Amino acid sequence: MTQIEKAASGLSTEELLEVAKNEGVDAETVRRRVAAGKIIIAGGAAGGNGNGGAKGKRNVVGIGKGLRTKINASIGTSTSISDVKMEVEKAVTAQRYGADTLMDLSVGGDIRGVRKAVMDAISLPIGTVPLYEAFAIAIEKYGAAVNMPSELLFEIMEQQCAEGVGFMAIHCGINRRTVDMLRKQHYRYGGLVSKGGSYMVAWMEKNNKENPLYEHFDRVASILKKYDTILSLGNGFRAGAIHDSTDRVQIQELLINCELAETGREMGCQTMVEGPGHIPINEIEANIILQKKMSGEAPFYMLGPITTDVAPGYDHITAAIGAALSSSYGADFICYVTPSEHLGLPFPEDVREGVIAARVAAHVGDMVKLKKTDADKAMSKARRNMDWKTQIAMAIDSERAAEIKTKRGDPDEHSCTMCGKFCANDILKGVFEKDMEGSDKK
Repeated sequence: MTQIEKAASGLSTEELLEVAKNEGVDAETVRRRVAAGKIIIAGGAAGGNGNGGAKGKRNVVGIGKGLRTKINASIGTSTSISDVKMEVEKAVTAQRYGADTLMDLSVGGDIRGVRKAVMDAISLPIGTVPLYEAFAIAIEKYGAAVNMPSELLFEIMEQQCAEGVGFMAIHCGINRRTVDMLRKQHYRYGGLVSKGGSYMVAWMEKNNKENPLYEHFDRVASILKKYDTILSLGNGFRAGAIHDSTDRVQIQELLINCELAETGREMGCQTMVEGPGHIPINEIEANIILQKKMSGEAPFYMLGPITTDVAPGYDHITAAIGAALSSSYGADFICYVTPSEHLGLPFPEDVREGVIAARVAAHVGDMVKLKKTDADKAMSKARRNMDWKTQIAMAIDSERAAEIKTKRGDPDEHSCTMCGKFCANDILKGVFEKDMEGSDKK
């Protein structure tokens, strides 16, 4: 039985109880929300329900209503750069700096070998896009991606589930209707930026066939249910430019994915919905409202979202702006963006920057969504009291905070070099101590 089936039957699994404890949420509340498909649980035994070949246990991660906004870091080879050691280093970096999950999006080199090396190196739940490996095999074996036999998709899906993959982005929402809609609206300013989406559309057009992942969705859900692998309904028509955001094609795919999320839940498969890519900040809330209402509050996995198209090299910042708003409006899961987005394959230092930026954004959003501000209050008091040890320990990136403080003088110095002897807190030291006693008890 899957997590959703066990929860629906009244059982609270070991993983469910761990989520409740980690999040500080009542276990019965978590159980009801898992049963309703409003919370999904990744990790635990290899392969989700104990099947599969991944080593040991994965970290248990709850994603969904009432829980802390989670962060995914994506890595993976390309056809230009395929370095297994670097991908492992990137995976380890992502875990070290606080990512909750990791996706291997490899499309070049030994894809299966990269995945195994990454899975052996870290304990985070691992996600994949099986479409990538299937099309890569088709190019090598049949000469072109459009020559891929549809059965290969399901074979790769089953193989990756058996290896212990925790969640999969699968492009089920692309169908003949959405492709025709894309043509009628005269394509897009930014084109199609989803590799899986563009490959699937090309395959459908060349073979004049329906998307097998949509046509045989029951088979997709059955395979993932067998291993309790989470189905992440991919957004192959996500906008790659803010002028394409919230267009008819994107919303039509979202509608289809929300319907499929409900079907998957009814089959006993854990599901979440992806969206929306590039989007101006004034459209973020509307997208989340639509997804939550149409899907029965299925967890929403936001890719970025990137909020302007003119900041290459700083897209971890453009995405952090979108991620903070997304989290505050109710998004549950954020895929980080690195400084190298739109410019090249990320290196380990880019992964660190992306993870930290996304964690900051998620925290800012959770301050609103979950009303969690205790950490900020504690940090404020530590700053007022010039307690550097506590400030650094509480920082989202303690290493960076300590490094900056040390580079600018004695790390144990009472004041910092920003103000020196003109420190505002020192100027009033001893004046309001008695008044502070009541404030500190709040």
